[in-house]
Amino acid sequence: MNLDRPIAPDPYDLLPPVDSFTLTSTDLADGGPLPTAHVFTGAGGANLSPQLSWSGFPASTKGFVVTCFDPDAPTGSGFWHWLLVNLPASVTELAQGAGGDPEKAAPGAFGVRNDFGNPGYDGAAPPAGDRPHRYIFAVHALDVEGLDLGPTATPAYVGFNLAFHTLARARLTATYQQPG
Repeated sequence: MNLDRPIAPDPYDLLPPVDSFTLTSTDLADGGPLPTAHVFTGAGGANLSPQLSWSGFPASTKGFVVTCFDPDAPTGSGFWHWLLVNLPASVTELAQGAGGDPEKAAPGAFGVRNDFGNPGYDGAAPPAGDRPHRYIFAVHALDVEGLDLGPTATPAYVGFNLAFHTLARARLTATYQQPG
């Protein structure tokens, strides 16, 4: 199996520019390796979403969306690992594992089915032996309390709506390579 291919661009570099704010994690270091706790169960991990907290977003923020995307998946369209939609503006932190049950993350929030077909977080699971993959965790500050869509929306439709309602975005990127 040959997975040689060009390195995909950072998808956020291809969108209209927005302001940024601060995203931190007690579990992740920006640019560092993704700990095994956040790797998919089928790839030898515990499949827990990382702890995330954010600050410095615009005062006009009315809600948030949290996502995790792998642009390096050999699909031509990347791979969505997590889409937590319609977090209230009062929520500025998610505990480790909060992505396993979107309703526990915040009342009114919901998960959109990721590319595994699940509404919560599913961790890294790149093909064995493939180059390191980037996992971009992003928090999108919105100009609305919630996106006008439901849990059956596709990740692309969430992204389309984010393009019109994102005031600012915070990101952390971790990498993971499945042993070959």
